[in-house]
Amino acid sequence: MKLYFTTFFLLFFYFGNAQKQYPKNYFSPPLKIPIILSGTFGELRSNHFHSGIDIKTQGKQGIPIYAPANGYVSRIKVSQYGFGKALYVEHPNGYTTVYAHIKKFAPTIQRYIKAIQYKKENYQTGNLFPKQDKFPLKKGEIIAYTGDTGSSGGPHLHYEIRDNKTEHIINPLLFGIDPKDDKSPTFQKLIAYPLNGQSRVNNSNLKSVISFKKIKDNNYISESITASGIIGFGISVFDRLSEALNKNGIYSLEMKVNGSTVYYHDVETFSFAESKYINLLIDYKHYKTYRDKVQKTHKVNANRLSLYEGLVNNGKITIINGASYNVDIIAKDLKNNVSSVRIPIRGVESNLVFKQKDTTNYKIVAKNFHKFNLNNVTIAFPKNTFYEDCFIDFSITNGIAKIHNPTIPLDKRYTLTFNTSFLNEKQKQQVYIANVTNSKYPRYTSTKKKIDKIYTTTKNLGNYTLLYDTTKPIIKLYNFKDGQWLSKNKTLKVKIKDSKSGIKNYRASIDGKWILMELNHKKGILTYDFTDKKLVGSKHIFKLVVSDNVGNIKKLSATFFKK
Repeated sequence: MKLYFTTFFLLFFYFGNAQKQYPKNYFSPPLKIPIILSGTFGELRSNHFHSGIDIKTQGKQGIPIYAPANGYVSRIKVSQYGFGKALYVEHPNGYTTVYAHIKKFAPTIQRYIKAIQYKKENYQTGNLFPKQDKFPLKKGEIIAYTGDTGSSGGPHLHYEIRDNKTEHIINPLLFGIDPKDDKSPTFQKLIAYPLNGQSRVNNSNLKSVISFKKIKDNNYISESITASGIIGFGISVFDRLSEALNKNGIYSLEMKVNGSTVYYHDVETFSFAESKYINLLIDYKHYKTYRDKVQKTHKVNANRLSLYEGLVNNGKITIINGASYNVDIIAKDLKNNVSSVRIPIRGVESNLVFKQKDTTNYKIVAKNFHKFNLNNVTIAFPKNTFYEDCFIDFSITNGIAKIHNPTIPLDKRYTLTFNTSFLNEKQKQQVYIANVTNSKYPRYTSTKKKIDKIYTTTKNLGNYTLLYDTTKPIIKLYNFKDGQWLSKNKTLKVKIKDSKSGIKNYRASIDGKWILMELNHKKGILTYDFTDKKLVGSKHIFKLVVSDNVGNIKKLSATFFKK
């Protein structure tokens, strides 16, 4: 008994104190409204962990963002997608704070950015690195205003804290931001995995969904299962905070076997380089099939995540015939609200005959380069594109190339090439490669062309084909009509659309001079702010040229009057 308590204390000390101590009172919250989150740090997103917290902005844009501490603007980037308008502030304590999906910057920064955009005649700036004395900041100074730019699903502020030395992202809630949270995580699904050909769960070599029920508060117990050999588990779980209904991520996940910890990970910090390994943390095939993220409590060899601590046999459990086990999976949020599920297991040898794995003509040895050709289609996989050896499907049916299905995660891009020597010159101009895994919604895939070839590079398996875009983009005047007086208008808006290959470029001018039009790609609306440039005279000619991804071009010219 004494040994048990000593071991328990050491484990508690290890996991309870592994977290680094961060300055709690150095940074003020970046917004002066109640801090309610719609997204937590380390949340499981598509192909990556969420690198910050998403702060709700009451459904509005334009709320002031304040410098949480002294520092200077070290980086600015304006992009159509991703973070949209983003600002990076370096602080003297060794950390950088990041603000994304901004509507606009503080006036001095805004003028600086617009001058660069007009000089380049491009909305997107790329990364800008102002000198340290260009934009010094004092704590509490307004630096920007919240928005919905880039790949944002609605108005909010994405807020990050990064370590300048390691360049790791760190959970901002560890620095003193304290949203209300008295809710424990919620379990949705429990899965058991036989981890090799000889292993069994409930006399089956296939993964099994295990039912469970609540027994007390946030404690659950599953049905009793039988097993043999090496097995593992996975759990679908989310967390809610007190003042929001959003399904957020948990902070830590632990698994114990008969009271001893064999698996643990948390989302205190990680690097961008390792974020892609989320596809090995989750049951990727299950996610691609059901859109449900099941976190595995066992680690595969190719997984290089640094989140793990104190793994025993990588969280894999060896079940011995005749033995009994209690497996506990414990989920926590950062406020230490806890939910747990207990899984009783009996070791029972199975008499089920081993089933040979399915094979195809296309075997992948992960460490080797592979190139396959079939009916004018070539696929080329660089070394270590796949995380492990496997067999894939490759077939051509009615012009559609099936490259397995999108249930296997890839570490690198591969090249897909179609021979187009049978096309005439006009067809070659109008053709593009589309992902048609979802046949109802073909998606343009970034396409490059050579004389008799068309190719793309992608990290997605699935179905691909050649499609043709023969129509020009559509342009419609949005908030004015041709020949209208716009004396009271603050903006000029135009709607653009291309339903096939998609919009590639647009260029707008007034009276022959380039103007900055910002595209809301979710609504397809281009907006020009009349405060950018002073107009000379009252009659003005607005022109817009829009091209799609195969080179179809649409032009529009309209007259308006404004003094």
